[in-house]
Amino acid sequence: MASLKVVRAASSGACFGVQRALDMTLEARDSGLEVCTLGPLIHNPLVVEELKARGIGVADGIGEVSTECVVIRSHGVVPEVIDQLEQAGKRIIDATCPHVMRAQKAAARLARDGYLVIVVGEAGHPEVEGISAHARAVGGTCIVAGGSEELPCDLSDPLGLVVQTTQPAAKLEAVVSALVDRGLSPKVCDTVCSATVHRQEAASALAAEADAMIVIGGRNSSNTTRLFEICRDVCARAYHVERAEELDPSWFEPGFVVGVSAGASTPESQIEDVVRRLESFDL
Repeated sequence: MASLKVVRAASSGACFGVQRALDMTLEARDSGLEVCTLGPLIHNPLVVEELKARGIGVADGIGEVSTECVVIRSHGVVPEVIDQLEQAGKRIIDATCPHVMRAQKAAARLARDGYLVIVVGEAGHPEVEGISAHARAVGGTCIVAGGSEELPCDLSDPLGLVVQTTQPAAKLEAVVSALVDRGLSPKVCDTVCSATVHRQEAASALAAEADAMIVIGGRNSSNTTRLFEICRDVCARAYHVERAEELDPSWFEPGFVVGVSAGASTPESQIEDVVRRLESFDL
């Protein structure tokens, strides 16, 4: 019988913004406030379940907020939501990630200065919706492009670019390159979060050396999904799991080096559970 060699990526797991949102929410609850989150606090079903067990529910819309206190999740919201909550007399805890706030402010600033704002990111994602709304709130025009192939044909200067914080830096570079090739001169606000870049680079480097790669985090998490896609591109045996119980011994062979990475919305406790289960396998 042989065990696996488990190696963690140099950078992985819950980022500052996610941990900050969790801490703010739990502190509010522990202080005796009745608390709910507007939408899932983070894109991690296990964390949402744990918060619910501690009396912190999820309101899917403003009309469902029945508690005295409501937490704005790490992805942020459109400005109108804050206004409506204030009008409803709710106590607001804004747990929007500071990096997301920076992107929101950059989009608004570009719009005020007369730029057509392009948000490079995933259409429909709450963070992207919030960033776009901040540009429109000051009277600007904003479009979303998932990549260079989604850029409209009739663009003209002045153009301003911001990017969803969890997007790969290479995607922003590709969009900028495509615009420059058209003879355009976009003003670029690089709002990619450094933690995202470090996680992606560390995961890619480890996946290139590992026999198998495990990426931990919610399947509804954009940044975790991208980590998995990056690992899958360089490691044939890459697997995305939310829980340690999903691990299957048949994925591995004796003596395998198994790399472990985790998305920015994955707490340390979930990573430790996966590592322990991997180390328990005898093949």
